Amino acid sequence: MESYLQSTTFFDYQHPAIRDWMEKQLAGVPEDPIERIKTLYLAVRDGITYNPYVFKTDPVTLTASYALTSGETYCIPKAVLLGAAARALGIPSRLALADVRNHLSSPKLIEYLQSDVFCMHGFIELYLNGRWVKATPAFNRSLCELMNVEPLAFDGVNDSVFQEYTESGQAHMEYVRDHGVFGDVPHEFIVAGVQAAYPHLFESRQLIAAGPRTLASEVG
Repeated sequence: MESYLQSTTFFDYQHPAIRDWMEKQLAGVPEDPIERIKTLYLAVRDGITYNPYVFKTDPVTLTASYALTSGETYCIPKAVLLGAAARALGIPSRLALADVRNHLSSPKLIEYLQSDVFCMHGFIELYLNGRWVKATPAFNRSLCELMNVEPLAFDGVNDSVFQEYTESGQAHMEYVRDHGVFGDVPHEFIVAGVQAAYPHLFESRQLIAAGPRTLASEVG
């Protein structure tokens, strides 16, 4: 369990920006670990904009501090940021990876990926009250409102993994492949998986050269 509490190159909770951010977010929050991690979950979910187009192979972009200072990123770094904050609180955390199918992917995103499967979707597992609990702070509230789905809540007790249906009852997301859990970010494994799933993006160097796009382009 000790390995899930360590500060690493990716779970870099000793970074000054993370320490300052946590102090600000937790001001006035009770010392109870559940209340504190719930507060940080919302801060990551809604404070860091979800953008699936900013993936880059540079390992720095997968660190918690980069997710925080960049202000926008995708699911894995957002999960790592929450996991790093949890470790700073003494709560063990580990990264989980899976492939998911998004039934509401925009035509633009499907065209970009040439697939409706999101490879290497990331969420975090937190050890609370003697058990591992899943938390997914990927999709910020404003994006969820655009997609007509309820933002994922997290109560520190029950798994918070995905929105299976939209508010109108349409199928939204399903998990199609589980890649397991990791005590640190498996950078090479992630890059290899993304390259295998979307080789055309590597051939054109889009994943390395592509810059940020807007939420409007993500939801079509």
